[in-house]
Amino acid sequence: MRILFEFEKHARLRFISHLDLQRFMQMALRRTNLPVAYSQGFNPHPQMNFASALAMGWTSDCEILDVKMAEDITEDFAHQQMAAALPPDLPLRRVRCVDDSHPKTMAILMMADYEITLAGDGAEQVVNAIPGFLAETEVLAMRKTKSGEKQTDIRPMSVMLKSIQTDVGFRIDARLMLKETATLKPDLLLKVFAERAGLADLPAAVNIHRTKLLGLDQSCQPKDLFIL
Repeated sequence: MRILFEFEKHARLRFISHLDLQRFMQMALRRTNLPVAYSQGFNPHPQMNFASALAMGWTSDCEILDVKMAEDITEDFAHQQMAAALPPDLPLRRVRCVDDSHPKTMAILMMADYEITLAGDGAEQVVNAIPGFLAETEVLAMRKTKSGEKQTDIRPMSVMLKSIQTDVGFRIDARLMLKETATLKPDLLLKVFAERAGLADLPAAVNIHRTKLLGLDQSCQPKDLFIL
């Protein structure tokens, strides 16, 4: 069986890299009494993977760690053990037991929701570039891929965009594609908005917070990846 652990990553740990987070989770699992399945070989390590790597500097409500167990356990026991092993800035939200045949979360991940907050000089200009972006049928941008940078049409990867003014600036709610063949990262999207607004740089105060990971249900509608 496998256990899906959904946890948050708070602002105090936003500059912890994904590699450091992997190492920390391995240590956390070793501190529990969970029957974690380990790899074979000279340096055994827990059989685990993340649904998606979170970029350094971002925070999140919805990171998912997928861990294989050597024997069956209950969700309550898994929750108790893992919650005790995680620090306050990586709180555990939900736990789910799935069969080994359940698709890997990284394989069925399709998109993610983000809250992007902006404040200071240039924030309003960036937000004002959204309607023009949405009116286009094609927006080309240089996107990093495994084979290097490639000019890509990012407009279809922007599933939903809306903005609101807040007491301190602006917030953009974005639903962006997040799969191996088509990923649009919020920082690239903001860079495109800034360029279209004629800005040389982004506003000084920018925060990117991931709120939900999504897959597609049988009717091809977005659904919370954790319960898909």
